Amino acid sequence: MVQGGILAAAGILVRLIGMVYRIPLAKKIGDNGNGYYNAAYSIYSILLIMSSYSLPVAVSKMVSARLARKEYRNSVRIFRAAMLYATAAGMAGFCALWFGAEYFAAQVIKMPYSAYALKALAPTIWIMAYLGVLRGYFQGHSTMVPTAMSQIFEQIVNAVVSIVAASVLFDMGIKSNLVYGSTEYSYAFGAAGGAIGTGAGALTALIFFVLLMLSSRSAMKRQVRRDRSGVREGYGGISRDLFLTIVPIIVSSAIYNISNVVDNSVFGHVMEDLGESGLTASHWGVYMGRYHLLFNIPVAIANSLSSSLIPSLSRAVAERDKRQALSKIASAIRFSMIIAIPSAVGLGVLAGPLSNLLFPGMDNVMLTRMMLLGSSAVVFFSLSTVTNGVLQGINRMQAPIVNSTIALAVHVAVLYGMLKGLHLGIYSVVYANILFAALVCLMNAISIARAMRYRQELVKTFLIPALASAVMGGAAWGIYELCAKVMGNVLSTALSVAAAMAVYFVLLIKLRGVDEQEMRRMPGGTRLFVVARKLRLM
Repeated sequence: MVQGGILAAAGILVRLIGMVYRIPLAKKIGDNGNGYYNAAYSIYSILLIMSSYSLPVAVSKMVSARLARKEYRNSVRIFRAAMLYATAAGMAGFCALWFGAEYFAAQVIKMPYSAYALKALAPTIWIMAYLGVLRGYFQGHSTMVPTAMSQIFEQIVNAVVSIVAASVLFDMGIKSNLVYGSTEYSYAFGAAGGAIGTGAGALTALIFFVLLMLSSRSAMKRQVRRDRSGVREGYGGISRDLFLTIVPIIVSSAIYNISNVVDNSVFGHVMEDLGESGLTASHWGVYMGRYHLLFNIPVAIANSLSSSLIPSLSRAVAERDKRQALSKIASAIRFSMIIAIPSAVGLGVLAGPLSNLLFPGMDNVMLTRMMLLGSSAVVFFSLSTVTNGVLQGINRMQAPIVNSTIALAVHVAVLYGMLKGLHLGIYSVVYANILFAALVCLMNAISIARAMRYRQELVKTFLIPALASAVMGGAAWGIYELCAKVMGNVLSTALSVAAAMAVYFVLLIKLRGVDEQEMRRMPGGTRLFVVARKLRLM
Protein backbone atom coordinates (compact mmCIF):
# COMPACT_ATOMS: atom_id res chain seq x y z
CA MET A 1 0.00 0.00 0.00
CA VAL A 2 2.81 2.44 0.85
CA GLN A 3 4.71 1.69 -2.37
CA GLY A 4 1.46 1.89 -4.31
CA GLY A 5 0.72 5.18 -2.58
CA ILE A 6 4.08 6.62 -3.62
CA LEU A 7 3.43 5.69 -7.22
CA ALA A 8 -0.19 6.86 -6.96
CA ALA A 9 0.88 10.24 -5.60
CA ALA A 10 3.37 10.60 -8.44
CA GLY A 11 0.71 9.45 -10.90
CA ILE A 12 -1.73 12.09 -9.69
CA LEU A 13 0.95 14.79 -9.85
CA VAL A 14 1.88 13.66 -13.35
CA ARG A 15 -1.76 13.78 -14.44
CA LEU A 16 -2.18 17.23 -12.90
CA ILE A 17 0.91 18.50 -14.71
CA GLY A 18 -0.46 16.91 -17.86
CA MET A 19 -3.81 18.61 -17.37
CA VAL A 20 -2.20 22.00 -16.73
CA TYR A 21 0.01 21.97 -19.82
CA ARG A 22 -2.67 20.47 -22.05
CA ILE A 23 -4.89 23.52 -21.44
CA PRO A 24 -2.60 26.01 -23.25
CA LEU A 25 -1.66 23.28 -25.73
CA ALA A 26 -5.34 22.67 -26.55
CA LYS A 27 -5.91 26.39 -27.00
CA LYS A 28 -2.93 26.67 -29.33
CA ILE A 29 -3.57 23.68 -31.61
CA GLY A 30 -7.38 23.55 -31.23
CA ASP A 31 -9.68 20.55 -31.20
CA ASN A 32 -8.48 19.55 -34.68
CA GLY A 33 -4.86 19.47 -33.52
CA ASN A 34 -5.91 17.61 -30.38
CA GLY A 35 -7.71 15.12 -32.58
CA TYR A 36 -4.62 14.51 -34.71
CA TYR A 37 -2.38 14.19 -31.66
CA ASN A 38 -4.64 11.80 -29.76
CA ALA A 39 -5.36 9.68 -32.82
CA ALA A 40 -1.61 9.33 -33.40
CA TYR A 41 -1.07 8.61 -29.71
CA SER A 42 -3.59 5.75 -29.85
CA ILE A 43 -1.61 4.04 -32.63
CA TYR A 44 1.64 4.75 -30.77
CA SER A 45 0.19 3.22 -27.59
CA ILE A 46 -0.65 -0.06 -29.30
CA LEU A 47 2.80 -0.39 -30.88
CA LEU A 48 4.32 0.55 -27.53
CA ILE A 49 2.31 -2.21 -25.84
CA MET A 50 3.37 -4.75 -28.45
CA SER A 51 7.04 -3.80 -28.18
CA SER A 52 7.85 -2.76 -24.63
CA TYR A 53 4.86 -1.65 -22.50
CA SER A 54 4.78 -5.03 -20.77
CA LEU A 55 8.45 -4.91 -19.77
CA PRO A 56 8.02 -3.17 -16.37
CA VAL A 57 5.40 -5.72 -15.31
CA ALA A 58 7.28 -8.74 -16.68
CA VAL A 59 10.69 -7.71 -15.32
CA SER A 60 9.33 -6.73 -11.89
CA LYS A 61 7.42 -10.01 -11.67
CA MET A 62 10.44 -12.15 -12.54
CA VAL A 63 12.94 -10.17 -10.44
CA SER A 64 10.70 -10.15 -7.34
CA ALA A 65 10.21 -13.92 -7.58
CA ARG A 66 14.02 -14.47 -7.69
CA LEU A 67 14.62 -12.06 -4.82
CA ALA A 68 12.07 -13.93 -2.73
CA ARG A 69 14.30 -17.01 -3.15
CA LYS A 70 17.47 -14.91 -2.59
CA GLU A 71 18.70 -15.63 -6.12
CA TYR A 72 20.42 -12.26 -6.53
CA ARG A 73 22.66 -13.34 -9.41
CA ASN A 74 19.69 -14.50 -11.43
CA SER A 75 17.90 -11.18 -10.88
CA VAL A 76 20.82 -9.39 -12.57
CA ARG A 77 20.84 -11.91 -15.43
CA ILE A 78 17.14 -11.22 -15.95
CA PHE A 79 17.96 -7.53 -16.26
CA ARG A 80 20.61 -8.18 -18.92
CA ALA A 81 18.34 -10.48 -20.93
CA ALA A 82 15.53 -7.92 -20.76
CA MET A 83 17.81 -5.15 -22.05
CA LEU A 84 18.68 -7.30 -25.06
CA TYR A 85 14.98 -7.89 -25.70
CA ALA A 86 14.33 -4.14 -25.36
CA THR A 87 16.91 -3.39 -28.04
CA ALA A 88 15.25 -5.68 -30.58
CA ALA A 89 11.65 -4.83 -29.67
CA GLY A 90 12.29 -1.08 -29.50
CA MET A 91 13.90 -1.05 -32.92
CA ALA A 92 11.02 -3.06 -34.41
CA GLY A 93 8.44 -0.69 -32.92
CA PHE A 94 10.32 2.37 -34.16
CA CYS A 95 10.53 1.01 -37.71
CA ALA A 96 6.86 0.02 -37.76
CA LEU A 97 5.68 3.47 -36.69
CA TRP A 98 8.14 5.50 -38.75
CA PHE A 99 7.68 3.66 -42.05
CA GLY A 100 4.00 2.89 -41.50
CA ALA A 101 2.93 6.40 -40.41
CA GLU A 102 1.19 7.31 -43.68
CA TYR A 103 -0.68 4.01 -43.83
CA PHE A 104 -1.90 4.20 -40.22
CA ALA A 105 -2.98 7.82 -40.66
CA ALA A 106 -4.79 7.43 -43.97
CA GLN A 107 -6.21 3.91 -43.76
CA VAL A 108 -6.64 2.99 -40.09
CA ILE A 109 -7.77 6.16 -38.32
CA LYS A 110 -8.85 8.14 -41.40
CA MET A 111 -6.89 11.25 -40.39
CA PRO A 112 -4.09 11.66 -42.98
CA TYR A 113 -2.64 14.74 -41.29
CA SER A 114 -1.88 12.77 -38.11
CA ALA A 115 1.07 11.16 -39.95
CA TYR A 116 3.35 14.00 -38.79
CA ALA A 117 2.61 13.27 -35.13
CA LEU A 118 3.07 9.54 -35.72
CA LYS A 119 6.58 10.03 -37.09
CA ALA A 120 7.44 12.36 -34.22
CA LEU A 121 6.40 9.65 -31.76
CA ALA A 122 8.37 6.83 -33.42
CA PRO A 123 11.74 7.32 -31.60
CA THR A 124 9.93 7.35 -28.26
CA ILE A 125 9.05 3.66 -28.64
CA TRP A 126 12.74 2.72 -28.62
CA ILE A 127 13.44 4.95 -25.63
CA MET A 128 10.49 3.52 -23.70
CA ALA A 129 11.74 -0.05 -24.24
CA TYR A 130 14.92 0.61 -22.25
CA LEU A 131 13.01 2.73 -19.75
CA GLY A 132 10.55 -0.11 -19.17
CA VAL A 133 13.30 -2.58 -18.23
CA LEU A 134 14.90 -0.13 -15.80
CA ARG A 135 11.60 0.71 -14.12
CA GLY A 136 10.67 -2.96 -13.85
CA TYR A 137 14.03 -3.87 -12.30
CA PHE A 138 13.62 -1.38 -9.46
CA GLN A 139 9.94 -2.23 -9.01
CA GLY A 140 11.00 -5.86 -8.62
CA HIS A 141 13.02 -4.72 -5.60
CA SER A 142 9.73 -3.41 -4.14
CA THR A 143 10.65 0.23 -4.45
CA MET A 144 8.50 2.57 -6.52
CA VAL A 145 10.47 5.73 -5.70
CA PRO A 146 12.71 5.68 -8.82
CA THR A 147 9.70 5.08 -11.08
CA ALA A 148 7.74 7.83 -9.35
CA MET A 149 10.58 10.37 -9.60
CA SER A 150 11.28 9.51 -13.23
CA GLN A 151 7.61 9.97 -14.11
CA ILE A 152 7.60 13.44 -12.56
CA PHE A 153 10.80 14.50 -14.39
CA GLU A 154 9.44 13.00 -17.58
CA GLN A 155 6.18 14.94 -17.39
CA ILE A 156 7.78 18.27 -16.49
CA VAL A 157 10.09 18.12 -19.51
CA ASN A 158 7.20 16.84 -21.63
CA ALA A 159 5.06 19.83 -20.63
CA VAL A 160 7.72 22.46 -21.38
CA VAL A 161 8.91 20.99 -24.66
CA SER A 162 5.37 20.20 -25.88
CA ILE A 163 4.16 23.78 -25.45
CA VAL A 164 7.27 25.34 -27.00
CA ALA A 165 7.52 22.86 -29.89
CA ALA A 166 3.79 22.96 -30.62
CA SER A 167 3.79 26.77 -30.69
CA VAL A 168 6.80 26.97 -33.01
CA LEU A 169 5.56 24.26 -35.36
CA PHE A 170 1.98 25.58 -35.37
CA ASP A 171 3.25 28.94 -36.64
CA MET A 172 5.30 27.15 -39.28
CA GLY A 173 2.16 25.26 -40.26
CA ILE A 174 0.30 28.51 -40.85
CA LYS A 175 2.89 29.40 -43.50
CA SER A 176 2.45 25.95 -45.06
CA ASN A 177 -1.31 26.53 -45.15
CA LEU A 178 -0.76 29.64 -47.26
CA VAL A 179 1.64 27.84 -49.60
CA TYR A 180 -0.53 24.76 -50.15
CA GLY A 181 -3.97 26.37 -49.83
CA SER A 182 -4.98 24.29 -46.80
CA THR A 183 -6.15 24.89 -43.23
CA GLU A 184 -4.82 21.68 -41.63
CA TYR A 185 -1.02 21.95 -41.72
CA SER A 186 -0.94 24.24 -38.68
CA TYR A 187 -2.97 21.72 -36.64
CA ALA A 188 -0.90 18.78 -37.92
CA PHE A 189 2.44 20.47 -37.18
CA GLY A 190 1.19 21.59 -33.75
CA ALA A 191 0.22 17.99 -32.95
CA ALA A 192 3.70 16.86 -34.02
CA GLY A 193 5.17 19.43 -31.59
CA GLY A 194 3.20 17.85 -28.75
CA ALA A 195 4.54 14.46 -29.81
CA ILE A 196 8.12 15.75 -29.70
CA GLY A 197 7.51 16.72 -26.08
CA THR A 198 6.53 13.13 -25.29
CA GLY A 199 9.85 11.87 -26.62
CA ALA A 200 11.87 14.54 -24.81
CA GLY A 201 10.21 13.59 -21.51
CA ALA A 202 10.91 9.89 -22.02
CA LEU A 203 14.55 10.61 -22.85
CA THR A 204 14.89 12.63 -19.63
CA ALA A 205 13.51 9.72 -17.58
CA LEU A 206 15.91 7.32 -19.30
CA ILE A 207 18.90 9.53 -18.48
CA PHE A 208 17.74 9.65 -14.85
CA PHE A 209 17.66 5.84 -14.65
CA VAL A 210 21.03 5.45 -16.36
CA LEU A 211 22.60 7.73 -13.74
CA LEU A 212 20.77 5.81 -11.00
CA MET A 213 22.05 2.47 -12.31
CA LEU A 214 25.61 3.78 -12.50
CA SER A 215 25.41 4.92 -8.87
CA SER A 216 23.95 1.53 -7.83
CA ARG A 217 26.54 -0.71 -9.51
CA SER A 218 28.60 -1.29 -6.40
CA ALA A 219 25.51 -2.20 -4.33
CA MET A 220 24.36 -4.61 -7.05
CA LYS A 221 27.78 -6.30 -7.09
CA ARG A 222 27.75 -6.70 -3.30
CA GLN A 223 24.30 -8.24 -3.48
CA VAL A 224 25.43 -10.73 -6.14
CA ARG A 225 28.39 -11.74 -3.98
CA ARG A 226 25.97 -12.56 -1.13
CA ASP A 227 24.12 -15.02 -3.35
CA ARG A 228 24.26 -18.44 -1.66
CA SER A 229 21.31 -20.00 -3.49
CA GLY A 230 23.49 -22.16 -5.73
CA VAL A 231 20.99 -21.67 -8.57
CA ARG A 232 22.35 -20.21 -11.80
CA GLU A 233 19.90 -19.84 -14.65
CA GLY A 234 21.18 -19.76 -18.21
CA TYR A 235 20.37 -16.85 -20.49
CA GLY A 236 18.47 -19.20 -22.78
CA GLY A 237 16.15 -20.28 -19.99
CA ILE A 238 15.76 -16.72 -18.72
CA SER A 239 14.94 -15.45 -22.23
CA ARG A 240 12.36 -18.20 -22.63
CA ASP A 241 10.76 -17.37 -19.28
CA LEU A 242 10.84 -13.66 -20.12
CA PHE A 243 9.16 -14.31 -23.45
CA LEU A 244 6.51 -16.53 -21.87
CA THR A 245 5.85 -13.84 -19.25
CA ILE A 246 5.80 -10.95 -21.70
CA VAL A 247 3.56 -12.44 -24.39
CA PRO A 248 0.42 -12.94 -22.24
CA ILE A 249 0.86 -9.45 -20.76
CA ILE A 250 1.33 -7.98 -24.25
CA VAL A 251 -1.78 -9.69 -25.56
CA SER A 252 -3.97 -8.83 -22.57
CA SER A 253 -2.69 -5.24 -22.43
CA ALA A 254 -3.07 -4.81 -26.18
CA ILE A 255 -6.64 -6.07 -26.14
CA TYR A 256 -7.45 -3.98 -23.07
CA ASN A 257 -5.93 -0.80 -24.55
CA ILE A 258 -6.67 -1.35 -28.23
CA SER A 259 -10.23 -0.18 -27.63
CA ASN A 260 -9.16 3.44 -28.24
CA VAL A 261 -7.67 2.56 -31.63
CA VAL A 262 -10.72 0.47 -32.50
CA ASP A 263 -13.02 3.29 -31.37
CA ASN A 264 -11.04 5.81 -33.41
CA SER A 265 -11.13 3.62 -36.51
CA VAL A 266 -14.82 2.69 -36.25
CA PHE A 267 -15.79 6.29 -35.44
CA GLY A 268 -13.78 7.64 -38.39
CA HIS A 269 -15.19 5.13 -40.88
CA VAL A 270 -18.81 5.56 -39.78
CA MET A 271 -18.55 9.36 -39.76
CA GLU A 272 -17.16 9.15 -43.30
CA ASP A 273 -20.06 6.90 -44.35
CA LEU A 274 -22.53 9.38 -42.85
CA GLY A 275 -20.90 12.27 -44.71
CA GLU A 276 -19.66 13.93 -41.52
CA SER A 277 -15.92 13.26 -41.77
CA GLY A 278 -15.23 16.97 -41.25
CA LEU A 279 -16.29 16.59 -37.60
CA THR A 280 -14.16 13.52 -36.85
CA ALA A 281 -10.97 15.28 -35.72
CA SER A 282 -12.68 17.95 -33.59
CA HIS A 283 -15.05 15.53 -31.83
CA TRP A 284 -12.24 13.06 -31.20
CA GLY A 285 -10.15 15.94 -29.87
CA VAL A 286 -12.80 16.75 -27.26
CA TYR A 287 -13.18 13.08 -26.29
CA MET A 288 -9.50 12.14 -25.99
CA GLY A 289 -7.95 15.56 -25.44
CA ARG A 290 -10.26 16.78 -22.66
CA TYR A 291 -12.71 14.12 -21.42
CA HIS A 292 -10.06 11.41 -21.09
CA LEU A 293 -7.69 13.88 -19.52
CA LEU A 294 -10.14 14.50 -16.65
CA PHE A 295 -11.26 10.98 -15.82
CA ASN A 296 -7.73 9.57 -16.13
CA ILE A 297 -6.56 11.49 -13.05
CA PRO A 298 -8.31 9.22 -10.47
CA VAL A 299 -7.71 6.17 -12.68
CA ALA A 300 -3.97 6.89 -12.24
CA ILE A 301 -4.28 5.66 -8.66
CA ALA A 302 -5.57 2.29 -9.86
CA ASN A 303 -2.72 2.05 -12.39
CA SER A 304 -0.22 2.76 -9.62
CA LEU A 305 -1.77 0.19 -7.29
CA SER A 306 -1.70 -2.36 -10.09
CA SER A 307 2.00 -1.72 -10.79
CA SER A 308 2.95 -2.04 -7.11
CA LEU A 309 0.64 -5.01 -6.51
CA ILE A 310 2.11 -7.34 -9.15
CA PRO A 311 5.63 -7.81 -7.69
CA SER A 312 4.33 -8.08 -4.10
CA LEU A 313 1.68 -10.60 -5.13
CA SER A 314 4.24 -12.56 -7.14
CA ARG A 315 6.46 -12.70 -4.06
CA ALA A 316 3.57 -13.91 -1.88
CA VAL A 317 2.71 -16.59 -4.45
CA ALA A 318 6.38 -17.65 -4.69
CA GLU A 319 6.44 -18.00 -0.89
CA ARG A 320 3.06 -19.84 -0.99
CA ASP A 321 1.59 -17.36 1.48
CA LYS A 322 -2.06 -17.42 0.47
CA ARG A 323 -3.27 -15.36 3.43
CA GLN A 324 -0.91 -12.53 2.55
CA ALA A 325 -1.91 -12.70 -1.11
CA LEU A 326 -5.64 -12.47 -0.28
CA SER A 327 -4.97 -9.57 2.07
CA LYS A 328 -3.10 -7.66 -0.64
CA ILE A 329 -5.89 -8.24 -3.15
CA ALA A 330 -8.56 -7.01 -0.75
CA SER A 331 -6.55 -3.95 0.28
CA ALA A 332 -5.81 -2.89 -3.29
CA ILE A 333 -9.43 -3.22 -4.42
CA ARG A 334 -10.77 -1.40 -1.35
CA PHE A 335 -8.33 1.48 -1.60
CA SER A 336 -9.01 1.97 -5.32
CA MET A 337 -12.77 2.08 -4.71
CA ILE A 338 -12.44 4.51 -1.79
CA ILE A 339 -10.87 6.91 -4.29
CA ALA A 340 -12.66 6.02 -7.54
CA ILE A 341 -16.30 6.13 -6.37
CA PRO A 342 -16.26 9.69 -4.94
CA SER A 343 -14.16 10.82 -7.91
CA ALA A 344 -16.82 9.57 -10.31
CA VAL A 345 -19.59 11.28 -8.37
CA GLY A 346 -17.64 14.53 -8.12
CA LEU A 347 -16.84 14.61 -11.84
CA GLY A 348 -20.49 14.01 -12.66
CA VAL A 349 -22.01 16.52 -10.24
CA LEU A 350 -19.51 19.28 -11.03
CA ALA A 351 -19.09 18.47 -14.72
CA GLY A 352 -19.96 21.94 -15.96
CA PRO A 353 -18.05 23.98 -13.36
CA LEU A 354 -14.92 21.82 -13.68
CA SER A 355 -14.99 21.95 -17.49
CA ASN A 356 -15.30 25.75 -17.48
CA LEU A 357 -12.62 26.06 -14.80
CA LEU A 358 -10.04 23.93 -16.60
CA PHE A 359 -10.82 24.99 -20.16
CA PRO A 360 -11.92 28.63 -19.92
CA GLY A 361 -12.90 30.40 -23.11
CA MET A 362 -13.61 27.14 -24.96
CA ASP A 363 -16.90 25.59 -26.00
CA ASN A 364 -17.44 23.03 -23.21
CA VAL A 365 -21.00 21.94 -23.95
CA MET A 366 -19.93 18.62 -25.47
CA LEU A 367 -17.31 18.03 -22.77
CA THR A 368 -19.81 18.71 -19.97
CA ARG A 369 -22.28 16.25 -21.43
CA MET A 370 -19.55 13.63 -21.79
CA MET A 371 -18.63 14.07 -18.13
CA LEU A 372 -22.26 13.75 -17.02
CA LEU A 373 -22.82 10.62 -19.08
CA GLY A 374 -19.42 9.00 -18.63
CA SER A 375 -18.14 9.77 -15.13
CA SER A 376 -18.94 6.20 -14.00
CA ALA A 377 -16.10 5.06 -16.28
CA VAL A 378 -13.74 6.08 -13.48
CA VAL A 379 -15.04 3.28 -11.25
CA PHE A 380 -15.05 0.57 -13.90
CA PHE A 381 -11.65 1.40 -15.39
CA SER A 382 -10.09 1.65 -11.92
CA LEU A 383 -11.48 -1.72 -10.85
CA SER A 384 -10.66 -3.46 -14.13
CA THR A 385 -7.08 -2.15 -13.99
CA VAL A 386 -6.53 -3.41 -10.43
CA THR A 387 -8.10 -6.81 -11.13
CA ASN A 388 -5.95 -7.21 -14.25
CA GLY A 389 -2.94 -6.64 -12.02
CA VAL A 390 -4.23 -9.20 -9.53
CA LEU A 391 -4.60 -11.88 -12.21
CA GLN A 392 -1.11 -11.19 -13.56
CA GLY A 393 0.34 -11.25 -10.04
CA ILE A 394 -1.16 -14.67 -9.23
CA ASN A 395 0.10 -16.17 -12.51
CA ARG A 396 -3.30 -16.33 -14.20
CA MET A 397 -1.88 -14.68 -17.30
CA GLN A 398 -4.46 -16.06 -19.73
CA ALA A 399 -7.52 -14.80 -17.88
CA PRO A 400 -7.10 -11.09 -18.73
CA ILE A 401 -6.62 -12.05 -22.39
CA VAL A 402 -9.84 -14.05 -22.56
CA ASN A 403 -11.84 -11.54 -20.54
CA SER A 404 -10.66 -8.51 -22.49
CA THR A 405 -11.23 -10.26 -25.83
CA ILE A 406 -14.84 -11.07 -24.98
CA ALA A 407 -15.46 -7.56 -23.66
CA LEU A 408 -13.86 -5.98 -26.74
CA ALA A 409 -16.03 -8.03 -29.13
CA VAL A 410 -19.21 -6.92 -27.33
CA HIS A 411 -17.87 -3.36 -27.15
CA VAL A 412 -17.28 -3.11 -30.92
CA ALA A 413 -20.70 -4.53 -31.78
CA VAL A 414 -22.48 -2.13 -29.43
CA LEU A 415 -20.40 0.84 -30.60
CA TYR A 416 -21.14 0.20 -34.26
CA GLY A 417 -24.84 -0.21 -33.53
CA MET A 418 -25.03 3.07 -31.61
CA LEU A 419 -23.06 4.97 -34.26
CA LYS A 420 -24.79 3.57 -37.31
CA GLY A 421 -28.25 2.77 -36.00
CA LEU A 422 -28.90 5.27 -33.19
CA HIS A 423 -26.71 8.12 -34.59
CA LEU A 424 -25.36 8.99 -31.14
CA GLY A 425 -22.07 10.27 -32.54
CA ILE A 426 -19.13 10.63 -30.18
CA TYR A 427 -21.34 9.78 -27.19
CA SER A 428 -21.52 6.23 -28.57
CA VAL A 429 -17.81 5.91 -27.75
CA VAL A 430 -18.44 7.05 -24.16
CA TYR A 431 -21.21 4.49 -23.61
CA ALA A 432 -19.33 1.65 -25.30
CA ASN A 433 -16.23 2.19 -23.18
CA ILE A 434 -18.22 2.07 -19.96
CA LEU A 435 -19.70 -1.24 -21.09
CA PHE A 436 -16.25 -2.59 -22.01
CA ALA A 437 -14.71 -1.79 -18.62
CA ALA A 438 -17.76 -3.07 -16.73
CA LEU A 439 -17.62 -6.42 -18.55
CA VAL A 440 -13.89 -6.76 -17.82
CA CYS A 441 -14.57 -6.06 -14.12
CA LEU A 442 -17.25 -8.73 -13.94
CA MET A 443 -15.24 -11.44 -15.70
CA ASN A 444 -12.05 -10.61 -13.81
CA ALA A 445 -13.92 -10.93 -10.51
CA ILE A 446 -15.12 -14.41 -11.52
CA SER A 447 -11.59 -15.42 -12.55
CA ILE A 448 -10.06 -14.23 -9.26
CA ALA A 449 -12.74 -16.00 -7.23
CA ARG A 450 -12.08 -19.27 -9.04
CA ALA A 451 -8.28 -19.03 -8.86
CA MET A 452 -7.90 -17.92 -5.24
CA ARG A 453 -11.27 -18.83 -3.70
CA TYR A 454 -11.50 -15.13 -3.04
CA ARG A 455 -14.77 -13.74 -1.78
CA GLN A 456 -15.19 -10.03 -2.38
CA GLU A 457 -16.30 -8.00 0.61
CA LEU A 458 -19.08 -5.65 -0.53
CA VAL A 459 -20.25 -3.39 2.29
CA LYS A 460 -17.01 -1.58 3.18
CA THR A 461 -15.56 -1.78 -0.32
CA PHE A 462 -18.54 -0.60 -2.38
CA LEU A 463 -21.71 0.25 -0.44
CA ILE A 464 -20.32 2.59 2.23
CA PRO A 465 -18.14 4.59 -0.23
CA ALA A 466 -21.15 4.81 -2.57
CA LEU A 467 -23.47 6.09 0.18
CA ALA A 468 -20.88 8.59 1.44
CA SER A 469 -20.25 9.73 -2.13
CA ALA A 470 -23.96 10.27 -2.79
CA VAL A 471 -24.27 12.58 0.21
CA MET A 472 -21.00 14.24 -0.77
CA GLY A 473 -22.31 14.85 -4.29
CA GLY A 474 -25.46 16.50 -2.97
CA ALA A 475 -23.41 18.73 -0.68
CA ALA A 476 -21.04 19.72 -3.50
CA TRP A 477 -23.89 20.61 -5.83
CA GLY A 478 -25.76 22.59 -3.17
CA ILE A 479 -22.70 24.58 -2.10
CA TYR A 480 -21.79 25.38 -5.68
CA GLU A 481 -25.30 26.61 -6.48
CA LEU A 482 -25.29 28.86 -3.40
CA CYS A 483 -21.80 30.24 -3.98
CA ALA A 484 -22.29 30.76 -7.72
CA LYS A 485 -24.93 33.41 -6.98
CA VAL A 486 -22.38 35.69 -5.32
CA MET A 487 -18.97 34.39 -6.51
CA GLY A 488 -17.30 33.48 -9.77
CA ASN A 489 -16.89 29.97 -11.09
CA VAL A 490 -13.33 29.55 -9.79
CA LEU A 491 -14.09 30.27 -6.12
CA SER A 492 -17.44 28.47 -6.21
CA THR A 493 -15.87 25.32 -7.66
CA ALA A 494 -12.93 25.41 -5.25
CA LEU A 495 -15.22 25.78 -2.21
CA SER A 496 -17.57 23.02 -3.37
CA VAL A 497 -14.65 20.61 -3.97
CA ALA A 498 -13.15 21.37 -0.56
CA ALA A 499 -16.51 20.88 1.15
CA ALA A 500 -17.06 17.62 -0.77
CA MET A 501 -13.73 16.22 0.42
CA ALA A 502 -14.51 17.11 4.03
CA VAL A 503 -18.03 15.62 3.89
CA TYR A 504 -16.76 12.39 2.33
CA PHE A 505 -13.93 12.08 4.87
CA VAL A 506 -16.31 12.47 7.81
CA LEU A 507 -18.97 10.13 6.42
CA LEU A 508 -16.47 7.42 5.46
CA ILE A 509 -15.28 7.30 9.07
CA LYS A 510 -18.71 7.65 10.70
CA LEU A 511 -20.17 4.89 8.53
CA ARG A 512 -17.18 2.72 9.51
CA GLY A 513 -15.95 2.46 5.96
CA VAL A 514 -12.39 2.61 7.30
CA ASP A 515 -10.95 1.87 10.74
CA GLU A 516 -7.79 3.03 12.50
CA GLN A 517 -5.60 0.16 11.34
CA GLU A 518 -6.69 0.50 7.71
CA MET A 519 -6.24 4.27 7.77
CA ARG A 520 -2.71 3.98 9.13
CA ARG A 521 -1.81 1.54 6.33
CA MET A 522 -2.85 4.05 3.66
CA PRO A 523 -0.32 6.50 2.20
CA GLY A 524 -0.42 9.54 4.51
CA GLY A 525 -2.86 7.66 6.71
CA THR A 526 -1.14 8.52 9.98
CA ARG A 527 -1.69 12.23 9.38
CA LEU A 528 -5.31 11.61 8.41
CA PHE A 529 -5.76 9.63 11.63
CA VAL A 530 -4.38 12.53 13.68
CA VAL A 531 -6.86 14.87 12.00
CA ALA A 532 -9.70 12.44 12.64
CA ARG A 533 -8.77 12.16 16.33
CA LYS A 534 -8.62 15.94 16.73
CA LEU A 535 -12.09 16.20 15.20
CA ARG A 536 -13.23 13.36 17.51
CA LEU A 537 -14.29 11.23 14.58
CA MET A 538 -12.39 8.17 15.81
